[in-house]
Amino acid sequence: MIGLITKRAGMAAVTLFGVAVVVFGLLRVAPGDPIAMMIGPGATADDILRLRASYGLDQPLINQFWIWLGSLLQGDFGTSISRRIDVGQLLLERLPATIELALMALLVSMVLGGFIAIIGTLWRRHWASGAIDGVNGVLLAIPEFVWALALVLALGVAFPVLPLSGRINPSLTTDFRTGFSLLESLLTFRFDLAADLARHMTMPVLALALPLAGIIARVLGEALSEAMMQDYVTLARVKGMSELRLILFEAMRNAIGPTLALTGVQFTFLIGGTVIVEKIFSYPGLGNMAIDAVVNRDFPLIQGLVLMFGVIFILINLLVDFAVVAFNPRLRHG
Repeated sequence: MIGLITKRAGMAAVTLFGVAVVVFGLLRVAPGDPIAMMIGPGATADDILRLRASYGLDQPLINQFWIWLGSLLQGDFGTSISRRIDVGQLLLERLPATIELALMALLVSMVLGGFIAIIGTLWRRHWASGAIDGVNGVLLAIPEFVWALALVLALGVAFPVLPLSGRINPSLTTDFRTGFSLLESLLTFRFDLAADLARHMTMPVLALALPLAGIIARVLGEALSEAMMQDYVTLARVKGMSELRLILFEAMRNAIGPTLALTGVQFTFLIGGTVIVEKIFSYPGLGNMAIDAVVNRDFPLIQGLVLMFGVIFILINLLVDFAVVAFNPRLRHG
């Protein structure tokens, strides 16, 4: 296990360095000047030069890269050009909102996808299996942003039962000490805040969860169907075990491994999907800020955001690897 952790840590360092090189290079060759976008209309050429120098943009590219990398190793992500705030502070303020949103979407997708897979396996010889496959096909075919727009039209405009934007009602009194507002409100028994937070999260969570639920249902359903044809399941059926118990307590043990591995991989795509979904719902997370940073050509903020997403992806893959090993005795002991 220690060897696996060491190997993964080395690969993570190399991956992050590669991400840093790529994002730095792409930003410098892309058209547009962030200083020109933030400078006032009456600024002189000297004002522009001084501002470029203050952000280190007057240095050769290789010098800019090594200065930025050296600052990163010291925990300094630089200062946002558009917001004039430390990038590290901005990332820490927005990260909890995105994590809560993504984890809630993952939970909903696992519950919904697992339910569809179990029902589909239970009714695999029933006429309703075709309808279940159709529902699963719809979930797979529609991407997150389309679900987001459809939910806005259905639950925000046609039947306005949910808030369209934001994370919490501004009129509510909040004194959160962390950015994990939903978790903190539950732990402090502020159920009024938790209910409002949940209402604001419902549509973005569903938009992110529905496509992943379709993937989980497809993979888990196929794995369960294969497991149900194995000899040990047939033996348990002969002993009188019901079909539902066979699925939950016999077939599920072998089907959960490949499903867990693919879910972890797809969860990284779900994190990426928060960029557009957060913007649609004006949700104050990393994704919403990422689009604003790109529009404003905010080099330090874009670089910090990309590295933060890179760290999240690496950590997710690492956790998935450990989870797969934990659920597979052959890997754990061999």
